[in-house]
Amino acid sequence: MRITSNSLSDLGRFSDPSLLILSSLASGPKHGYAMIQDIEQFCGTHLEVGTLYGAIARLEKQGWIEALELVERRRPYRLTGEGKAVLHKQLATMSKVVATGSQRLANA
Repeated sequence: MRITSNSLSDLGRFSDPSLLILSSLASGPKHGYAMIQDIEQFCGTHLEVGTLYGAIARLEKQGWIEALELVERRRPYRLTGEGKAVLHKQLATMSKVVATGSQRLANA
């Protein structure tokens, strides 16, 4: 199978917006546009505004992020303690997947 830049960019559609948002906020509070830019910079996935704010609403409802006071008409969000714990757990699981997949590829 030949891997093209198009096939690799299609993988971005399977990235979980919630995980990307939590990862972005792990470096500190950000407003929506700053999260979009940060996520695109660290993983190459562009979240549409509707996708971003839908995921933000779900994360707030779960108590994993919280809205802060407006700053120049922009609403920043930050990771809560529970959100940090969830992110740690998810990243640990993903690390196991990466290690297993890499090992299996090396043995293939």
